[in-house]
Amino acid sequence: MVQFFVIHGIAESAWAEPYSWARNNISDLGNAHCALQPDPEPRYICSPEHGLMNVSFVALGVLLVVGAALTGGGLWRRGRAAAVARLLLAGAGVGFVSAGLAPADVNENQHVLGALFIMAAGNIGLVVAGFGLAEHVPTPLRWGTSLLGATAFAAFGLFLFRHYLGLGMGGMERVATLPLLLWALVVGVRGLVRRAGRAQKPMPAERLSRAG
Repeated sequence: MVQFFVIHGIAESAWAEPYSWARNNISDLGNAHCALQPDPEPRYICSPEHGLMNVSFVALGVLLVVGAALTGGGLWRRGRAAAVARLLLAGAGVGFVSAGLAPADVNENQHVLGALFIMAAGNIGLVVAGFGLAEHVPTPLRWGTSLLGATAFAAFGLFLFRHYLGLGMGGMERVATLPLLLWALVVGVRGLVRRAGRAQKPMPAERLSRAG
């Protein structure tokens, strides 16, 4: 997840005309050609590092799919909610791959379909994930996951109907997109910390005596 934010910063800093988080879509960083984009908001797009950004989209999507597939009892409880959440989150990963392989100015239909997977499937997946996370996951994180997904999905609806509430087109898109990535980052870091903690626990006395 970290690579996405790093490459996002590199790609936007390469623009001759300043890139705006309020005025520009995230996808603008991956557009392959320099041109005036009239819809949904008029803006000139020229992203010298579009190739790097699209590789980042694909890598992010692959990581989401792998993460959804490989995280088991360490993160999820057994049951339908967990299975549905993991499927939807993997769908968001597929959306990122699709968007990265098809920049908006090269294959708009495929790119838009990918974006729909990200913002619809991904955010619904977050809502459901709150009910599917394992019991050892702290309650604030479980409830916060569902609340984050509901907020992001509401932002997705506002973005679709062009109600930006003063945030701009790009700002509202980010409210609909970034919560999923921030959640994945938090959950991933928490998992690494728990694993490191288990590795550092001293061996029980019985095991030590047997080893001796």
